[in-house]
Amino acid sequence: MNRPQMSYGLRHVALYVRDLPACERFYVDLLGMKVEWRPDDNNVYLSSGGDNLALHQSAHDLCDEAGQRLDHIGFFLGREELVDEWFRWLADHDVPLRTEPRTHRDGARSFYCSDPDGAQVQIIYHPPVRAWEEK
Repeated sequence: MNRPQMSYGLRHVALYVRDLPACERFYVDLLGMKVEWRPDDNNVYLSSGGDNLALHQSAHDLCDEAGQRLDHIGFFLGREELVDEWFRWLADHDVPLRTEPRTHRDGARSFYCSDPDGAQVQIIYHPPVRAWEEK
C-alpha cells in the first residue's frame, strides 16, 4: 500500500501554557487569530483560517523533566516583506524578540519571538509553501 496523500500538512498545534489569558491575548490581539471554540475555562481553540492552535491551561509545572518539550511553532506569510512588518508590529507591542529578520539560504525569510509563556514562535515567509498555497 502506498502512503496516503497528506492533504494540508501540519495545521494543528496544542500547547500547555501557564498563563492562558496572556497567551490568548498574544495570539488573538497581536497575531490576529480568532477564537474558534472555548469548551471551558481551561481550554481555547484558535484559528487564522486554515489552521488550529489549542491552548490548554497547564495543571503541572512545565519545567519538570517529564514535561513535553516544543522547539517552536511557525506562522507562514504570503509575502516576504511582511516578515519585516510583523517584526516592527511585535516590537512596538513589547513582544520579546529572539532574533532579527533574516533571509535563509533557501530563500525563506523569518525571525523568532516568544509568546507570554515562553514558547518560541517563528514568523516566516517560505517560497515553496507560498507556491503550494497558490495552486
